[in-house]
Amino acid sequence: MIDSGDTAWVLTSTALVLFMTLPGLALFYAGLVQSRNILSVLMQCTGIACGASVVWFACGYSLAFAGGSGFVGGLSKAFLIGVARDAVNGSIPEPAFAMFQMTFAVITPALIVGAFVERIRFSAVMFFSMLWLVVVYAPVTHWVWGGGWLAGMGAMDFAGGIVVHATAGISALVIAAMLGARRGFPEHVQPPHAPWMVMVGAGMLWVGWFGFNGGSALAANGDAAMAILATHLSAATASLVWMAIEWKRFGKPSLVGVVTGTIAGLATVTPASGYIGPLGGVLLGLAGGIICYAAVDLVKHRLRIDDSLDVMAVHGVGGITGTLLTGFLATAALGGVGLEASVLGQFWVQLVGVAVTVAWSAVATFGLVKLTQMTVGLRVGDESELQGLDLSEHGETGYRL
Repeated sequence: MIDSGDTAWVLTSTALVLFMTLPGLALFYAGLVQSRNILSVLMQCTGIACGASVVWFACGYSLAFAGGSGFVGGLSKAFLIGVARDAVNGSIPEPAFAMFQMTFAVITPALIVGAFVERIRFSAVMFFSMLWLVVVYAPVTHWVWGGGWLAGMGAMDFAGGIVVHATAGISALVIAAMLGARRGFPEHVQPPHAPWMVMVGAGMLWVGWFGFNGGSALAANGDAAMAILATHLSAATASLVWMAIEWKRFGKPSLVGVVTGTIAGLATVTPASGYIGPLGGVLLGLAGGIICYAAVDLVKHRLRIDDSLDVMAVHGVGGITGTLLTGFLATAALGGVGLEASVLGQFWVQLVGVAVTVAWSAVATFGLVKLTQMTVGLRVGDESELQGLDLSEHGETGYRL
């Protein structure tokens, strides 16, 4: 039976999650690049949002949430056949559920944009992202949320530590390595051209994340309320941790650093948000701030992979960290919902879920990047990169003097 309160909350959350991508993530990323590439990033996020929506309508929703096997759904709901206004999913109309899940399908490939900014063809972005949504995102969503094999094992992923952040993070690392670094990386890469824009985008993401995590309860209830509380505390804690590390290391805290910590805290708490209590949120913020900060240095300066806007280090590592810690922090002793399995048993399930997802995402992404290279091409030429993608790819400029 449809509950009007639950429906209203999910519809509100749907708007909040779309707001995370447009304009939140788009502005967050756009402020981090050079001024001659701002429009290219905005265009990539917008193009992905539109393309992913149509792919979700055509087959993505069905592959994720229709019948099928334990590994992928069927095509019985392709083109949203049967998703009528009187169809029900739990206590909400199925069209509301399909639209809410569509906004997740929009933001997940958009997160990967941060790995390849300032040097990739727009045609490659669209070609790769749409295929990735079908080959990687939809099957993993089915594994965890669509009644697939990880759901059968009892995997806990409240709002997307595995489904969203692990898939996007490892895929970002693979495509960044295959694409190659920006000119001058890492010593001579210019700093973000608009830190204020980064903060505005991060603020929109923070607000939108209440719908991302709270809405994943699919009901207006205590789980939604606690998810929002834990989410906020994790974001605030990780922001302070990142600030403190920078302050100690460089003598001054930066605005870009603080809001990067915010996103790290939000990503880390995502898989656990509806299962933990307020203390769990603080502890995940602490862990996310420290571990993701270290991961940025590892990826860029030790591995020397130009994951330009730290998708793997922040989203991937944060989501994986939160996923692995969920079982420990969901215990009743720490204010969580409690576990049906033992803590170690749950940790094993979480570890298996992460490992298989990372492996599948990496292998599939490698194949999709190779296919993209052979068809539409991948990287722009040296002249286009120097000129900036705004002009070379889109014939526009972000700023007129």
